[in-house]
Amino acid sequence: MQVFILIWFGQLVSLIGSGFTNFALGIWVYQSTGKVTQFALISLFGILPGILISPLAGALVDRWDRRSCMLIADAGAGLSTLFIALLLYANRLEVGHIYLAVAVSSTFSAFRWPAYSATTTLLVPKQHLARASGMVQMAEAVSRLISPMLAGLLVVTIRLQGVILIDCVTFLFSMVTLILIRFPRPKMTVENKVRKGSLLQEATYGWTYITARPGLFGLLIFFAVSNFFIGVVTVLVTPLVLAFTSAPVLSIVLSIGGSGMLVSGLMMSVWGGPKSRVYTLLCCTLLGGLCMLFAGLMPSVPVFFVVSLIYYFSVPMINGCDQAIWQSKVPPDVQGRVFAVRRMLAWASLPLAYLIAGPLADQVFEPLLAVGGLLAGSVGQIIGVGRGHGIALLFAIMGILNMLAATGGYLYLPLRLLEEQLPDA
Repeated sequence: MQVFILIWFGQLVSLIGSGFTNFALGIWVYQSTGKVTQFALISLFGILPGILISPLAGALVDRWDRRSCMLIADAGAGLSTLFIALLLYANRLEVGHIYLAVAVSSTFSAFRWPAYSATTTLLVPKQHLARASGMVQMAEAVSRLISPMLAGLLVVTIRLQGVILIDCVTFLFSMVTLILIRFPRPKMTVENKVRKGSLLQEATYGWTYITARPGLFGLLIFFAVSNFFIGVVTVLVTPLVLAFTSAPVLSIVLSIGGSGMLVSGLMMSVWGGPKSRVYTLLCCTLLGGLCMLFAGLMPSVPVFFVVSLIYYFSVPMINGCDQAIWQSKVPPDVQGRVFAVRRMLAWASLPLAYLIAGPLADQVFEPLLAVGGLLAGSVGQIIGVGRGHGIALLFAIMGILNMLAATGGYLYLPLRLLEEQLPDA
């Protein structure tokens, strides 16, 4: 656990630095262009390359030393961030440069995530996997809590260039923590020896492993469907809040969400998580959809504060339980391949969500609830009309669909009985 905590702390510092850059660049792009679509493309380029390369990355993670994979990933992501800082100093930064940088960072993150997850399984005893997952979620929460507030202050004092350089320093810190330690090597299982082959065969092995187990495959499909609805909402959070208030209030909304994640992640770390992980993640998904629905039906700053706290409180529960299930059911020596395919398929719906969220908001829903729009006299009487109310309607629809996805997951028997029917690795 001591080695895991050192790795975790390095990743925590890196996450905070990345949060600075993500918040500052997101505001810069949205205020520079005024278009939700341009803002949403950052998310698209930030995830699509990593999804496409995931199967190959997972096979290489199982072949290579996992510490080296994480070091290479941090170095690559740090260099792409430095590229943005240099363009800013030269006063030549354009939106296209940001797309390129986040695409490069996404490619390297495809190596970091499966290596980090698989290494955690080797370091942490099985009974503490949910606790370790809670710590990982807590790190994400700390980043969400601290980064928006500090980034808003730092942009004023040291400007955007300085914020991005701080991010570069945090990548270096993470790399130093990795250099100081050594990772254990997984024991080779019989199944892995049989499946050894060409790189292409190993890259497709993760798909074969998952589809042979209906419970895991059902869990994967559930996350792919739910992630689509969440992806649409994630892109539109910033435009929705900015339509009703200012950037400083947006940072408070995000920080409140981060505090909810922090409390939930801390609970998971101390408590160790619930016994029934599948039921917990389905119930929390239902709660998250309810929060989206309320944010859409009653768009206002007080409502944003409340639903942000509740929604983000549920996120560590969902992700922590999901991660603990996979880590306990999949043998450690094939987790690189399996987790990479898991990431690719679970996130495969996100690029589509990021791609359509902007046009749906700009060209469909906002005009529908504009003053004099087609829905102004009907739905507009409930939600309101004017700037931001179309996005609010889209929020409400995504919330309803996410609740239906949670219900469908419960009704699918192999998923509901996954923990009982599939033995631990």
